[in-house]
Amino acid sequence: MSIDNVAAPGEIFNYARYLLDLNQGRADKTAYIDEQGSLSYSELTDRARRLAGALTAAGIRREERVLLLMHDCNDWPVCFLGAIYAGILPVAVNTLLTADDYLYMLQHSRCRAALVSAALLPVLRDAMQKGDHEIENVIVSRPADTLEGGAEALDAFLQAAQPLAHAAVTSGDEPAFWLYSSGSTGKPKGTVHSHANPYWTTELYAKAVMGITENDRCFSAAKLFFAYGLGNALTFPLSVGATSILLGGRPTPDSIFERMLEYQPTIFFGAPTGYAGMLASPGLPSADRLSLRLAVSAGEALPADLAQRFTAHFGVDVIDGIGSTEMLHIYISNQPGKVRYASSGWPVPGYEIELRGDDGRPVADGEIGDLYVKGPSAAIMYWNNREKTRDTFQGVWTKSGDKYVRNEDGSYTCSGRSDDMLRVSGMYVSPFEVEATLVEHPAVLEAAVIGKADEDGLIKTKAFVVLVDGHQASEDELKAFVKDRLAPFKYPRFIEFIDELPKTATGKIQRFRLREREAGT
Repeated sequence: MSIDNVAAPGEIFNYARYLLDLNQGRADKTAYIDEQGSLSYSELTDRARRLAGALTAAGIRREERVLLLMHDCNDWPVCFLGAIYAGILPVAVNTLLTADDYLYMLQHSRCRAALVSAALLPVLRDAMQKGDHEIENVIVSRPADTLEGGAEALDAFLQAAQPLAHAAVTSGDEPAFWLYSSGSTGKPKGTVHSHANPYWTTELYAKAVMGITENDRCFSAAKLFFAYGLGNALTFPLSVGATSILLGGRPTPDSIFERMLEYQPTIFFGAPTGYAGMLASPGLPSADRLSLRLAVSAGEALPADLAQRFTAHFGVDVIDGIGSTEMLHIYISNQPGKVRYASSGWPVPGYEIELRGDDGRPVADGEIGDLYVKGPSAAIMYWNNREKTRDTFQGVWTKSGDKYVRNEDGSYTCSGRSDDMLRVSGMYVSPFEVEATLVEHPAVLEAAVIGKADEDGLIKTKAFVVLVDGHQASEDELKAFVKDRLAPFKYPRFIEFIDELPKTATGKIQRFRLREREAGT
């Protein structure tokens, strides 16, 4: 399928209305299943429209932002779609961050309301108290106790509202929602997506490559706040009337297997770190106990051995691919029945790929180049960041920040990043942010962070640390120090103490020397 064979959204296009209208004939079918129950398509529609009405009645206007800080549950799609239905922009954020991270996002996005899980309310309150940005409405999903400080339970907020009669009249090119993308400086970038963007990822990837249908049951270990998870568990299944299975807590092997055995998903979406954990678990179920027809991987390069072992055990393909927050989902992918292990596969029809050298010209097959992608799901911009917007969104092309090689068969293989950023367990980690945190410790003089492959071939962070003369610090102490100051997933998994860091004549750290040392070259 090419983009020419897909009908484009009309001039007037509200993505939430499109999805809800699409499923009017499936009123009683289950749209979502979480730990507390199920949500039918008719209930999804009613609650989303009530959320739209409630936000509007609260005085939140079109194009204003609302923070969506929520664990995966049936309320998440209600809030996401309800805001979009009203022309209000949900800002979906990572649930694993610190109060300082949320303070930055609140101030940067100027959100007027927050939709938050009860378990995350304390860290949100901490963020609000640290700054002067006022949130006019704090709406809490499933609180166990009576709320204080002006917060309101989501169910009460919805019950007091009338469903919004008509969706906001929006265009496909109009902003619909934000996702935050990490940057090399550690400051996240507010990535603004249009109403049409999720439509295109669904048509070109979910339907044309995955072959998703209404008979599928989708289960994503990647959370809804990720661009990857948003497609897996919301835009993809809802576009065909399928059922989505949600997991609110950490996707441990045991919790994944429990959901798989109970609800029998047909499509599983994970990241390489998760696949490695599943295969190493003593609780790994046999293939005949599950109903899988397809597994999808993204977030970091999938080692061939992991994919081969998963396929050998379950008898299904693992189609690895590469996507990004900026492009919303996967644009290079292996395909069911057409898999090249250790590669990201072939361009998804409807997307074009170029690999460019330092001179900006295309490189030959077999040579490493910077990956540029052209396709209809590219974000509009980074909010309030003109310099990075110009650098990343170059006309019809988007610079991915990844380095790739094109193979003779037209497939593409990852060769790392262009900016020293690391992908760890599917999430970006800035070496500079970790280094800056380490040197705050009184015993640390200098630090440099690189990626180190573990026994499964997956990249983890490793810090090389130079201590201040006469000071001591243990690995565990420094790891705990970083965990206390940054989101826990950013701490270095490995620490090596050395006498000095390799540097240029001008004093810049030569991380490539440390990578060579790690590789034994």
